[in-house]
Amino acid sequence: MIQPDTRPAIEFRNVSYRLNGEGKDGRELLHDLNLEVQRGETLVLLGRSGSGKTTTLKLINHLLTPSEGELRVDSRPTHEWDVIRLRRMIGYVIQEVGLFPHFTVARNIGLVPKIENWHADRIAERMHELLQLVGLDPDIASRYPRELSGGQRQRVGVARALAADPPILLMDEPFGALDPITRTELQREFLQLQKRLRKTVVFVTHDLREALLLGTRIALMEAGRVVTLQTPDQFLASKEALPCAYKDAFGAGL
Repeated sequence: MIQPDTRPAIEFRNVSYRLNGEGKDGRELLHDLNLEVQRGETLVLLGRSGSGKTTTLKLINHLLTPSEGELRVDSRPTHEWDVIRLRRMIGYVIQEVGLFPHFTVARNIGLVPKIENWHADRIAERMHELLQLVGLDPDIASRYPRELSGGQRQRVGVARALAADPPILLMDEPFGALDPITRTELQREFLQLQKRLRKTVVFVTHDLREALLLGTRIALMEAGRVVTLQTPDQFLASKEALPCAYKDAFGAGL
């Protein structure tokens, strides 16, 4: 019987990141970060603007390089990975979606599988499967991003990130620009999707409600540091110890 892999999917070991390269005088955006992301969990990075959330995310897929320390993906230091192979095993979803406006929905979703030399029939089959998976009618495959609503574009962005079936998914405020009703719908759909797929997800948000709803664990960040790392239930139980901004969120009716 094959034993499940219990090693962390992602490990930060004393990772710091400074602007202006390696020099100690550079502005520090992350300080001595130690963090493990377990396989199949949704780790939420919660914090205000400037807390280091997106910087942490960009280090994972090697868009940024640590100034100090070591970051491991699948037990291998990121500097030892071929960066193209690393990024192709990591899906990336951002707030503004980032779809190519001159590509149809089908071509946007099929981009990475095509680069990976999948057969055209397999790409088409995968594209239709993913559209259904994210709650879209396959008939939109021939449309362009400008012809879609914001919620539809965000769903296509998720489908594109999942196209080559990557084990890791990075999501940077993916629902932040949507109206409240659409945002709530996509949050619920994401929960159902994650129950089925069990991807390793690192999810960035500044919204406490979203973090409590979607996270397996929540890493609260301030000034480039993780100040607490807890499950949603533990987070709720320890609300008196939270920074004032998040105490206020509880007081507003959370």
